[in-house]
Amino acid sequence: MGAALSNHYDALETRKPVEREASLMAALPAQIAHAQKNSPSFAKSLAGVNAASVTTREALAKLPVIRKYELLAQQQAQRATNVFGGFAAIGFGKAMPRVFASPGTIYEPEGSGADYWRMARAIYAAGFRPNDLIHNCFSYHFTPAGSMMETGAHAMGCTVFAGGTGQTEQQVGAMAELNPAGYIGTPSFLKIIVEKAAEMGVKLPSVTKALVSGEAFPPSLRDWLAERGIAGYQCYATADLGLIAYETQAREGLVLDEGVIVEIVRPGTGDPVPEGEVGELVVTSLNPDYPLIRFGTGDLSAVLPGQCPTGRTNLRIKGWMGRADQTTKVRGMFVHPGQVAEVVKRFPEIKRGRMVVTGEMANDQMCLKVEVHQGHDPAGLMQKLSEAVRDITKLRADVNLVAEGSLPNDGKVIEDARTYQ
Repeated sequence: MGAALSNHYDALETRKPVEREASLMAALPAQIAHAQKNSPSFAKSLAGVNAASVTTREALAKLPVIRKYELLAQQQAQRATNVFGGFAAIGFGKAMPRVFASPGTIYEPEGSGADYWRMARAIYAAGFRPNDLIHNCFSYHFTPAGSMMETGAHAMGCTVFAGGTGQTEQQVGAMAELNPAGYIGTPSFLKIIVEKAAEMGVKLPSVTKALVSGEAFPPSLRDWLAERGIAGYQCYATADLGLIAYETQAREGLVLDEGVIVEIVRPGTGDPVPEGEVGELVVTSLNPDYPLIRFGTGDLSAVLPGQCPTGRTNLRIKGWMGRADQTTKVRGMFVHPGQVAEVVKRFPEIKRGRMVVTGEMANDQMCLKVEVHQGHDPAGLMQKLSEAVRDITKLRADVNLVAEGSLPNDGKVIEDARTYQ
């Protein structure tokens, strides 16, 4: 990180897109081979895959998606022998200084490399610079958030006050006396701290910037903070993958991190969607210690067109747009997004499909709405679709053919529109 790159963390952010893509695709075969050799779970799920041949996104898209619930299930099944479910490529000792836990319980390893979670890039984009003191209010126990931010700040050359969560009055006191350059934590807790400081009559003039994550950061709260002299920016990260994307001063979506390969797939499948369509974020990590290949985050987002006005050239996503797992129970049976996708796949004349569940409790009704290319026999297609739904879900559904482009671009494959009284 040189002085000439004051607006960017490093030169990777401004590479030509073709150079970045070539670099990522060049690293992909080695990471897959590494996972096959050192991660028992991937040795099994990727058995028979020729790692050397996976050099394109098209080839990557043919590999299975490992979703969070599958990772949890494998961890639970192997608790006595391998708490990480066979996904980690390192074991306890110097290579793994810490272990964390997320709800589930899912256990995550932390490797020993500098900026293991790759958070420095997001911290820099939020306006922090070397030698800043950062007040870190993410939790330091159980979940990795506190460590994620601290190790990123240390990699940047910053000092960290380990504020953690709670103890609002003490947080205000520490900020007033230490004069940190800014705050890192959830946006709601920052609001609580600012309100408590006002209530106590304590001014916090040094706190002018913030990196927030872990929950929604609506424009109303962003503006509320700005009115009080704090420029807040958000990032998107998970305990499994570390940093995935981060906000810049342009405030136009989130720019992808340089150390991950991101795909947007149709919920319930591993099939990439066209650019701009909402789908599930699937991430391949280039982290050798925890080499997650096509990890389904369960979160919805979409790729934004064009490049960031700040000069960063990586793809941008809209940010978190909801959950991809829309599994719902209809007449006592679960209906999964993957089942809807399977129905749609049987008919090449269908562009997109959406199962809408309506009615009142104990009187559920399903209607499959599909966008169909022109020139097909509506009556015959509707009958075949109805039969396919019955075959796959074991439930009856009405079928409604709609015009191309008429279904909402919100990533929903199953819409639960029932009324509960």
